[in-house]
Amino acid sequence: MKIIGIAASLHAGSFINKLLDAAGGELPAGVDFAVWPGLGEIPPYAHGPVPVMARELIGLVSASDAVLLTAPEHSLLPEELTYALDWMSARNGLSGKHVAVMSASARACGAMWAQAELYKHLQAAGAVVMGAELVISPACPHFDKDGHLSDPALRAQVRRVIGQLCPSEVMEPALSL
Repeated sequence: MKIIGIAASLHAGSFINKLLDAAGGELPAGVDFAVWPGLGEIPPYAHGPVPVMARELIGLVSASDAVLLTAPEHSLLPEELTYALDWMSARNGLSGKHVAVMSASARACGAMWAQAELYKHLQAAGAVVMGAELVISPACPHFDKDGHLSDPALRAQVRRVIGQLCPSEVMEPALSL
């Protein structure tokens, strides 16, 4: 199984980027995970030739089994994420694709609003959407020095989202006798 990760933040070291990297570390063995770093370089959607970064994203998503996306708490999505979704939608890049979304916020309503906005775009593009709103206090440490999730409750929430995305035979391999 191959999963492409997209962090809807352009700030290196942001909580959303750390969450995506940590979530990738929670995937079961046998799952190939790659984070697409080109969000800041994707142009607005326009009819005509597909720009290089949009073509790269569409190709990566097309060749993957699923997408894992992290979004900030803002009720308005970052415009670069909207551009990426527009390019993929116009080229049917998300049609039937399983997409797990995690949005994080210090306030319960912030994550909920971000996720609702993102769901509208993804569902309009034909994606099969799943995910969780994570209410996370910025005052608490959530990652260890290696970037792994250190908070057991947050780790359990992330693993539930991953469980929705990964088929059960990948999550729990059958014992061989």
